[in-house]
Amino acid sequence: MTLAPTLLDGLVHAAPSAADAGARDWLGLGRPAREGRVVVAMSGGVDSSVTAALVQAMGYETIGITLQLYDHGAAIARAGACCAGQDIHDARAVADRLGMPHYVLDYESRFRAEVMEDFADTYLAGATPIPCVRCNQRVKFRDLLDTARELGADCLATGHYVRRLMGPAGAELHAAQDASRDQSYFLFATTRAQLDYLRFPLGELPKSQTRALAERFGLAVAEKPDSQDICFVPTGRYADVIERLRPGAAEPGEIVHLDGRVLGRHEGIIRYTVGQRRGLGIAEGDPLFVVRLDAARRQVVVGPREALLVTSLTLTEPNWLDDDPPADRPVRVKVRSTRPPVPGRVSVLDGAWQVRLEVPEEGVAPGQACVLYEAEAPGTRVLGGGFIARTRSALEG
Repeated sequence: MTLAPTLLDGLVHAAPSAADAGARDWLGLGRPAREGRVVVAMSGGVDSSVTAALVQAMGYETIGITLQLYDHGAAIARAGACCAGQDIHDARAVADRLGMPHYVLDYESRFRAEVMEDFADTYLAGATPIPCVRCNQRVKFRDLLDTARELGADCLATGHYVRRLMGPAGAELHAAQDASRDQSYFLFATTRAQLDYLRFPLGELPKSQTRALAERFGLAVAEKPDSQDICFVPTGRYADVIERLRPGAAEPGEIVHLDGRVLGRHEGIIRYTVGQRRGLGIAEGDPLFVVRLDAARRQVVVGPREALLVTSLTLTEPNWLDDDPPADRPVRVKVRSTRPPVPGRVSVLDGAWQVRLEVPEEGVAPGQACVLYEAEAPGTRVLGGGFIARTRSALEG
């Protein structure tokens, strides 16, 4: 469950006594809060800090855990970058303020192996990775969840803006109440077993109320900027990180038009993404966009804007959260975290997951996530998703 506004009113505005708060089962654990133990994933930002404060105010025994994932001198000094030394300091300060235990776990080797190496290899294969999904999938909701269980916690709470609602068949994953803050796109790989154990107390809140709660709880991070960068790419220069992880792997090649013409040279496909227009370094009369990246031929293929339109996708590593199978099922399809879902259908043919789009989408890149939501109103439930392996252009009919 998530925290409904009426629950927040009772918890914060009415300020129930510790005894009253501890007698309730706020998080749906099947026992009073005073008998429960909750681990909170604390990144050092305002969202996870407020989550910890709320869980403690409910009366649960609360333990904070911060993961040391990656540290870099540039990241430490840069506002808005996650996983750096300053963030660990901020998380510890919040835990001290709340008087709760706090532990920092060194997950750098796991993070490098499961997230950073995958990031580099995906780019070198001509695809566009989404490391935040990999981090949730392979580190936070696997290793950290296991650690929470080892500590005897009844659940793991995070500061993600998603909702966990109980349906006829158990826990369901839903988009946040505030669509502008929704993070369900990045959590599509969460399994049903993980969802049973997870809690998301901020799913009903707008960010403004989260910051107001941070001030109410006296947390120094109330005005801390949101994380904007991938934590191990604090400068935003992806190619630099890939070349450091895979020295010499960025090989030059040709920039080729869809019609076969060679228009120029490039210094490595890792410097390009599908949909890119600027920085191609070629002189053509009509605007050209990166249509696809051919790693085998080391080619950057460009074409007109209409060549970016995609009508169907093939998915890999699918995750399905519903009892009913995806047999030509109507869904709402989201192929970018910042885009609204579009109508489509999902089916499985000979083991291959296929998604057809009723409205063609532009600039869909292999390697990115395709997240599927229920077609019926209100359309907030995440049914599942996968990583985009292949796309079919609208020009192919």
